[in-house]
Amino acid sequence: MSNRVQPPVEEVDQVDPAAVDAARARKEKIARYVGMLIFPFLMVSMMVTGYLGAMHAPTPHDLPVAVVGASQADATRLADALEASNPSALDVRVADSADQARALVTDREVVGAVVFSDSGEATVLTAGAAGASQASTVNQLLVPYAASEGATVGTDDLAPLPAHDSAGLGVMFMTTALVLAGYMPLSLILSAAPELLRKRRIYPLLAGWAALVSAVVWFIANPILGAIEGHTAAVLGICWLGVFAISCVQLFLTRIFGPLAVLVGMLFLMVLGIPASNLGMSVYTMPGIFSVLYTFLPSPAIGEALRSVLYFGGNGLAGHLVVLAVGALVAIALTVLVDALKRRKNPESALPEPTLTSFTGDRPQSTRARYATIVLFPLAMVMMMMSIMTSSMYQPSPRELPIAVAAADPAQAGRMAAGLDRSMEGVFDFQVAAPGDAEQLVVDRTVVGAFVLPSVDDPTATLITAGAAGMSQQQAVTTVFTQVAQQQGMPLTKQDVTPLGSNDTVGTVSMYLAIGWMMSGFMLIIVMGTAAPELLALRKLLPIMAGWAVAMSAVVWTIAGPIIGAVSGHAWQLIGIGALATFTISLFTAVFARLLGMLAVLPVILVVMFLGVPASGGGLSIYMSPEIFRVLHDVLPMPAAVESARSILYFGGDSVGSHAVTFLIWAAAALVCVIAIEWFTGRKQSTPPVDPVAEGRSAELVQRLT
Repeated sequence: MSNRVQPPVEEVDQVDPAAVDAARARKEKIARYVGMLIFPFLMVSMMVTGYLGAMHAPTPHDLPVAVVGASQADATRLADALEASNPSALDVRVADSADQARALVTDREVVGAVVFSDSGEATVLTAGAAGASQASTVNQLLVPYAASEGATVGTDDLAPLPAHDSAGLGVMFMTTALVLAGYMPLSLILSAAPELLRKRRIYPLLAGWAALVSAVVWFIANPILGAIEGHTAAVLGICWLGVFAISCVQLFLTRIFGPLAVLVGMLFLMVLGIPASNLGMSVYTMPGIFSVLYTFLPSPAIGEALRSVLYFGGNGLAGHLVVLAVGALVAIALTVLVDALKRRKNPESALPEPTLTSFTGDRPQSTRARYATIVLFPLAMVMMMMSIMTSSMYQPSPRELPIAVAAADPAQAGRMAAGLDRSMEGVFDFQVAAPGDAEQLVVDRTVVGAFVLPSVDDPTATLITAGAAGMSQQQAVTTVFTQVAQQQGMPLTKQDVTPLGSNDTVGTVSMYLAIGWMMSGFMLIIVMGTAAPELLALRKLLPIMAGWAVAMSAVVWTIAGPIIGAVSGHAWQLIGIGALATFTISLFTAVFARLLGMLAVLPVILVVMFLGVPASGGGLSIYMSPEIFRVLHDVLPMPAAVESARSILYFGGDSVGSHAVTFLIWAAAALVCVIAIEWFTGRKQSTPPVDPVAEGRSAELVQRLT
């Protein structure tokens, strides 16, 4: 019998599969939550930084202009004097003749020209169809200079905007809609139907999609609204090429960046592309980088190609078409190359699995339903943008602007008001005021301007306005009453009681702050509904929304203030009202997210942006938009946000309380709706099932972000 001691048996660690699965689930859950916050944070930060940084204080720089003199020596002297008068704003060249100067302007090689004649006259040449704001800037710079040379100055618009698009915004909204249609469907396809991303399928689909969108955009812009006229074949061709080119580029970005391609596309197409487009504001008043981006981004190419056909007889069209065509071909070639490299590296690689099985957030949709949604969802966005935004802004016309007429003798003021009302029926809404009350009425925004008649002690009339209350309405009032004073033979003094600051020269900072708050509110809920729908339960949702609202309001202020310099001070006031606005929009979006899933974007964007922006008075005065928007101005959250920011920045916060009440009413109504939805559906006690594939993709998204 052996007494040998047996060696101890080493214990083998047993791995608990359940513990491994639980740890993986925790990591994936954290990844989804982090991605849910990072994605809207990046999108909002990008939009606010891009638009505010580019457009809060447009300043002329290097505007190419031409000078024609009575002789070559005289022209050289005049050109040198003009450049010396404002060297940073102008890039002056000498033209040989008036005809050459006209050709340079219509070819858009220069933005304006001044022609001096032997008889002591000077004519400033512009092309309004190349940009209304650009033509205005040229006149502001060249007319005073020509007058300082002792010339009698006249102006000549060589390519005026047509009466059916007097602001030149029809092309801008068409371009924006086409750009949106170009990049939006690819992210939907990647999430809901990645099998369509194979090259033999996707390119014919993109070509058909481009044709459909082009026809819809043209139909709304031309037969329905009349924002453009004629040139149907050329317009449809440009629209098709623009949408197809952008789609091809976005497809390539999707191959490289996956779900983050939508951020990259928005950066170059919207955040950088719209300021660089030269459509709303001249690219020569944007920061210098936009003059470079103007030469190769698709947004400027589409807009300028449409302008060329509609207003300049096709002059300059070829160059813009080349940009779009080359962009499409390069994107296709790069996509083919990337696919080949991926197959070489991993011959067994397959397309990603769908991470979105239902756009409505409940049971999975059939393949046919998902395909239909991929088409109808972006098509609805394009149609809403084109029909509502264009119709509200492309023909600004003053309607019933409230004006106070003041005089020491009330009877005199009444006679003047009655006479002006007869001659300008429907344009202004006149009321009689005492001279001592006129300024306060303007400061309170009860009226948009006050016309104080001369008196025995003061033979000069005074026009009182407030630039901070709206530049477009101030310009309209100033133009009209300057002419009235001239016709009446009255000397006129202009008084701006609340001027805009040097960091907000066009008065749009309030609007971009409000857009940042609105986007922060609805983007959180839209992303949450897809990445973490279990958090839509009200007891979880309320604290998340509250913390997010404060954090993002602080982020928006930090971007606008310390980073960009568009806002000086007012930190706590703006952060406070911004947090209330963001929280309100989040709660409003939650109502539709519980009912419609991802499709909640449509009603929310409709109310908050497509109706809210025209009704806000942030860009265009509500007295210059259709009547319905004046009604919406008093009830929608976007106008409340714009007016709150404007009041804080310029009017001592005088009306913030009433606008805060508007937010509270919307928030209370939304809260009641969410409670009712939870009570009826029973979702408060049940957590929606989580798609494990979606969890994996969310983890991949966070890995890419970090």
